[in-house]
Amino acid sequence: MPADLIERLDAHAAEHDYTGRSEVVREGARTLLTEFDDDRLAGDPLAAVVSVFYDFGTQHVERRVTELRHEHDAHIASNDHSHVEDYCVDCFVLEADLDAISTFVGKLRAVEDVETVDYSLVSLDSIGHLQDA
Repeated sequence: MPADLIERLDAHAAEHDYTGRSEVVREGARTLLTEFDDDRLAGDPLAAVVSVFYDFGTQHVERRVTELRHEHDAHIASNDHSHVEDYCVDCFVLEADLDAISTFVGKLRAVEDVETVDYSLVSLDSIGHLQDA
């Protein structure tokens, strides 16, 4: 684990009264492993917007993100690549179930040198109900 990440874990542990970095890592692991355990969304058709940030010029990241885009093409409704300051930003719109979205997000997060992956989910079944209310 990089030294700067260990320092951030130790600082977070101290700031939030954890017993140590292993407790922070345990909580983070639990959160990550249960992140997509939402029975309310299971089985629903979903739309997801997924954004991926990585340093400009990291061609191995761009190649892997492109590979994942092709691998999950059946679920990707659109994809855009942009530049913000010194970062590349890929924005994906997916139409899929929770498992497919979870798999895509997890694979993006596992790409070495990806800075951050964020997403938002909307149940497509709920959209029409919002208009009726």
